[in-house]
Amino acid sequence: QVQLVESGGGSVQAGGSLRLSCAATGSAFDYYTVGWFRQSPGKDREFVARVSPNGNTIRYTDSVKGRFTISRDNAKNTGYLQMNSLKFEDTAVYFCALGSWSDRNEDYRYWGQGTQVTVSS
Repeated sequence: QVQLVESGGGSVQAGGSLRLSCAATGSAFDYYTVGWFRQSPGKDREFVARVSPNGNTIRYTDSVKGRFTISRDNAKNTGYLQMNSLKFEDTAVYFCALGSWSDRNEDYRYWGQGTQVTVSS
């Protein structure tokens, strides 16, 4: 069984930065794609970024390209999401997940509890 714990969320002004971490317990972290998703009030949870098991392949949703950087450290069983040039519309609860190479929520097997990111304009 794998458990994920996110950290690093908080409140920041527009233009600021935050770094989210996703620490995994259990085995086989490096077997899975690490995905980051977010959910704003009244909206569905949406894909943000994903990184392949070996870290060599990365995908982003268009709205965060050039501002967010996803990475992973398999030796530490940890995934990261560096968020720069934050905008008000980035405000959401951010979730990390482990699963298959996909943008879809249903293709991810393990989920963290989420961490709130609030960007003030």
